[in-house]
Amino acid sequence: MGMSIPQCLGQLHIRKGVVGLATGAGFIYLLYKAIKAGIKCQPPLCTTSPICIARLAIERERHGRDSGELRRLLNSLECKQDEYAKSMILHSITRCVYLLEAEASACTTDDIALVGSMLDDKDNSVKIQALNTLKAFSGIRKFRLKVQEHSIKVLELIASIWDSELHISGLRLLNNLPLPDYVHPQLRRVMPALMEILQSDYILAQVQAIRLLSYLAQKNDLVYDILNCQVHANFLNLFQSTQPGSLLFEVLVFAERLSEGRNSPHYRAVKWHYNEQSLHEALFGDESRLADRLLALVIHPEEEVQIQACKVIVSLQCSQDVGVRPSVCQPSRSYFNSGE
Repeated sequence: MGMSIPQCLGQLHIRKGVVGLATGAGFIYLLYKAIKAGIKCQPPLCTTSPICIARLAIERERHGRDSGELRRLLNSLECKQDEYAKSMILHSITRCVYLLEAEASACTTDDIALVGSMLDDKDNSVKIQALNTLKAFSGIRKFRLKVQEHSIKVLELIASIWDSELHISGLRLLNNLPLPDYVHPQLRRVMPALMEILQSDYILAQVQAIRLLSYLAQKNDLVYDILNCQVHANFLNLFQSTQPGSLLFEVLVFAERLSEGRNSPHYRAVKWHYNEQSLHEALFGDESRLADRLLALVIHPEEEVQIQACKVIVSLQCSQDVGVRPSVCQPSRSYFNSGE
């Protein structure tokens, strides 16, 4: 430990003893020369490696030249390829889109459609890579509407395939897009699937699902569909202080937005009915223990969790009072007793 290569080889030479001195010394010397030469040499360029592709392309763009690599990859995607090849090509395209801004901007809507067609591939790994590529293209303003056209297909994949990696890639894409009103009917259909992902044990997928649900909770016509979604009996475990802070924060944001949504004049104009296992009953029902969970989170080690828990408490207090004076939150019957 701590010795240089020559020192290690020297130790090997000593241990070989006098008997094998001639042949041992020669072998060790040649081995040392080979290792030394290998250290000095640069590895050969591998033009099929995504890292090498990116390195070469960036170098060319730095000198004001179009590397042509992104176009070559897109053209190769049109050819008949096996699943592994398609997956690797899409992965390389994604890297190029992020790293080569000029070349990515020079792509066309036909290129987006080509990538989108990969969502119909039978192999899940190809679907996942296509989702990642579409997310990369969605960062370019002129392609956002074209990428948005695939929203319904992405929602169908999320609802029909139980694969955590696919869920993460699909939800990240959707969270990077403004979802138009014409997608709302499909969103209603996939709401149970989103709620199941939220209650799964895979933190990355849970965070992406709750971010999408929080966004949807701000849409007046979707609030009831979210609140009437069936949840597990232990749903409030998501509010336990033992949960990762990143997830806790997102869950609290979700709760605040739902509280605000059900408190809006638009929502209060209708008398809604909820099923017994609904999210509404878990969060806002007479038997809900949400208040206890929130009070415990006020002393959470992470400040953003503390602050967000306080925001939910204030929102719940306001929702109790809104029937008395819609514009002002006054002291009244609350989820929280006066001592607390």
